[in-house]
Amino acid sequence: MIDRFKLHIAKNFKGFKNQNLVLAFSGGVDSRVLFDLLLKSKIDFSVAHCNFNLRATASDQDAKFCADLCKLNSITFHIKKFETVEYSRNNKISIQMAARDLRYSWFNELQENLGYTHVLTAHHLDDQLETFLINLGRGSGLKGLRGITTDQIIRPLLPFSKDEIHAYAEENKIEWRADSSNEKDDYLRNQLRHHVIPQWKKTDENLLKQVSNSFENLSLAQEALNVIINDFQDKHFIKTKNKLSILLESLQGLKPQNYYLHALFSPYGFNNVTDLLSLIQAQSGKFLVSNTHRLIRDREQLILTPIEKSDLSREIKWIPEHDLKAPIQISIESEFVPKNKYALLNADLLKYPLILRKYKEGDYFCPVGMKGKKKLSKYFKDQKFSLLDKETQWVLCSEDQIVWVVGHRVDARFAGNSETNNPLILKSF
Repeated sequence: MIDRFKLHIAKNFKGFKNQNLVLAFSGGVDSRVLFDLLLKSKIDFSVAHCNFNLRATASDQDAKFCADLCKLNSITFHIKKFETVEYSRNNKISIQMAARDLRYSWFNELQENLGYTHVLTAHHLDDQLETFLINLGRGSGLKGLRGITTDQIIRPLLPFSKDEIHAYAEENKIEWRADSSNEKDDYLRNQLRHHVIPQWKKTDENLLKQVSNSFENLSLAQEALNVIINDFQDKHFIKTKNKLSILLESLQGLKPQNYYLHALFSPYGFNNVTDLLSLIQAQSGKFLVSNTHRLIRDREQLILTPIEKSDLSREIKWIPEHDLKAPIQISIESEFVPKNKYALLNADLLKYPLILRKYKEGDYFCPVGMKGKKKLSKYFKDQKFSLLDKETQWVLCSEDQIVWVVGHRVDARFAGNSETNNPLILKSF
């Protein structure tokens, strides 16, 4: 097995030995064998052990076993103890899902804080088959049926069966910790592991080899489809600043449309094809929101934007003695150019500090060149602002009065002209 492992690494993970790797290590037979294979392959790695605090003293004994093994082999050891039951209760999810969330959230933290390039896990071919069957029952698409795949997580044991792993452990007299919870049938995965798959293996001794070939074929099919999807995105997802614009016409001609919509937008958190189809037919201004992005119907296009985490209600106080660098750039100029990005103001009419903030519902101003006051929402409509444009628009204020809709129109109450004694000329970028 060690020779096959080294060949698998050399073929599929070029540059593997130069990466900063951390092994997710439970102390069970699978991760214990991977630990041994990495050592014998002279691949440097650290270890991360999760103590889910679910099996009383046994959980602490597992942690000690892992720590002692790492100390013996001079391996950097990370450990974290979780209140898994409490997390499960608070988030109204199963213990199994809670453990998964906690585990991968911590792995992400380790990668961000300590610079690990990849997390290694000991999932094997039997795990892959279990995941396939679970996802099949959930109605997953091709990507889900491929089983266990991610970019940041590497699973070097996927070509190997559970029987091969056990045989290697016994042949090399490897010690490991047994998790009693794996023997229970509380979870669907365990039911498949203990009852369905063993019976299936009995009817076909070549089952796992054939399954491995099937996963390879699914991966090749997904790669081919990825090329098509990426090519479409390159042509039709037009990037401008922090948004992507997609013409509806380009989406309406796709066949099969349901597949394409899911493939194109699920990476941004939009997995419900029915909602996507409804948005395409909706009136301008309608939108969908995921955990990370917003998808807006704007006239004859969809606009995709990341959800900003900044507080849109915050106000920035500014005395124009120096250029403003953030959150937007406004410079103080010596010469006025009659363009929208310039503002010619009468500094004697302003009260300092000036306040820069986002547009709020109910705002109004007195636009230069127009009579009387006008609601900013009406001005935006007349100027054909999109929903995104409105929400990201900055206004510069003197106390509670708008001085300048930044980059667009000055308020007549504060406007300067060629005869103004104390002009303030600003330019937005």
